[in-house]
Amino acid sequence: MNDWRRLLALARPYRGMLWLGIGLTTAVVLANVALMALAGWFITGMALAGLGLGTINYFAPAAGIRGLAIVRAMGRYLERLVTHDATLRLLARLRVTFYAGLEPLAPAGLQRYRGGDLLSRMRADIDTLDNFYLRVIAPSLAAAASIVLVNGFAAWFSPAVALVNAIGLLAAGFVLPWAAYRLSRSGGAERRRVLADLRATGADSIRGLGELWVYQATARQAGRIRGLSRRLLAVQRRDAWREAIADAASAAIARATLWVVLVAAIPLVGQAAIDGPALAMLVFLVMASFEAVAPLPAAFRALAETRAAARRIFEIMDAEPAVSDPPADAAPPQRFDVVLRGVSLRYEEAASWALDGANLTLAPGRTLGLVGASGAGKTSVVNAILRFWPYQAGRVDIGGTAIERYAAGTVRGWCAVVSQHTHLFNASVADNLRIARPEAGTDQMQAALAQVGLSPRVAAMPQGLDTFIGEAGARLSGGEARRLAIARAVLKDVPILILDEPTEGLDARSEADVLAALSPLMAARTTLVITHRPSVLRYVDEIAVIEAGRIVEQVDPRAATAEARFWRHLRLA
Repeated sequence: MNDWRRLLALARPYRGMLWLGIGLTTAVVLANVALMALAGWFITGMALAGLGLGTINYFAPAAGIRGLAIVRAMGRYLERLVTHDATLRLLARLRVTFYAGLEPLAPAGLQRYRGGDLLSRMRADIDTLDNFYLRVIAPSLAAAASIVLVNGFAAWFSPAVALVNAIGLLAAGFVLPWAAYRLSRSGGAERRRVLADLRATGADSIRGLGELWVYQATARQAGRIRGLSRRLLAVQRRDAWREAIADAASAAIARATLWVVLVAAIPLVGQAAIDGPALAMLVFLVMASFEAVAPLPAAFRALAETRAAARRIFEIMDAEPAVSDPPADAAPPQRFDVVLRGVSLRYEEAASWALDGANLTLAPGRTLGLVGASGAGKTSVVNAILRFWPYQAGRVDIGGTAIERYAAGTVRGWCAVVSQHTHLFNASVADNLRIARPEAGTDQMQAALAQVGLSPRVAAMPQGLDTFIGEAGARLSGGEARRLAIARAVLKDVPILILDEPTEGLDARSEADVLAALSPLMAARTTLVITHRPSVLRYVDEIAVIEAGRIVEQVDPRAATAEARFWRHLRLA
């Protein structure tokens, strides 16, 4: 029940709209029942009047039938408008809340989740939660209200008919669906798990298609997808049989209720307790009243899948970040030097040390190049500085203050990162720039683009800053995409700059353009450059060499005594 309470809490800002939707749903059901009952009474009364067995006022019931038809049509339109609008607002809020819980977990807290699985939770699982209001809450409350009102009206003519109809409605609308839900609860959760696994595997396969092709593993991956598809079909087939049996039983209950009502009501005509038109009205009222509970079997079937989706969403939202923030930030530093003192870091309890007592000093306003072989610990240095991962020993200071005294967001707010994998979104140039500074104006963005030499390219685009650049910047060249990432760092304008292989994968001309853009950005900033390329290291003031998680040298590259040792380390890297 805690999951449902949390969903209701998220829906609280829209409770007025939600109650309006439930009221409109109830009104539509009642209008349809009243229309059928009145039509049955009117047709029977007209037939008897035609046989000379009575008289009838033609105009009032005819106007009532037309009015109820209009109310039903307009009510249905308004009900769909209000309930879907409320649902979409709720899902939008849930997505924002989910992302707010997801963002602090990255990257350390998300290592056990597949990228495709996280995407499935953010999109498919949250979309599944539209069942919560549209298919569960609104139909159930509307059905409960309709059962009370319809049978209250029927009891005015015959308490026995009202009692029989109420029992039939409760059996078909609540008891039978609840029993079916209890039987299929595990199946709904299993279907959600298999579907999530299938979606995650499909997304991972598309993302890694090149690697699968290189290692000739496409057939094996396709077989895995087929196996998941067969599992999903088996679960869906089993659930479909249960649903078919439940629907057939529900229809049988409705027909049986109608027969029992006839048996109970016909003697009342002979006793003159009710007349013929009233008997027809009661029969049509009973038939139409089952529309109130018609959506409930589907609502109960959706419960298991909805609950499984909610649990997957709340699992992420409840996860604790690997790096915890202090209750309040310490005073901002007066200078922005970065010092690692005996830092030891590993990513799992049984893993070897990625950093093993590392000592490193980045002087304020100077540029340090960090070189070393793959796996030596270069990226781990960045993870420690940015508070992406907790370290188990040692300390990292910024301006003489331990970074644990600042929130992770505060530390990252002082840093700009440019790497070979900086992500560009399938959005406009302006949107990608505003990631660094959401309040940036057009003049500021144009100045940042000019500093990295992208102004002519953006000016030539069809819509300038509002031009979409495609997924991962597909409409830009490699050098242009990298310079756009640098422009983002320029716009952020922070004191610490981290460059992680900023020219990797670029040709000589693109590399020269990127280095020309980086040179003024590095000036007067505390800069850490991770690279294997000698052309980049010409711009640094110091070079540090890392081996097996330890800084083995930190030297001036222009010192003759250090030059030979440095190039030896660079060749090893």
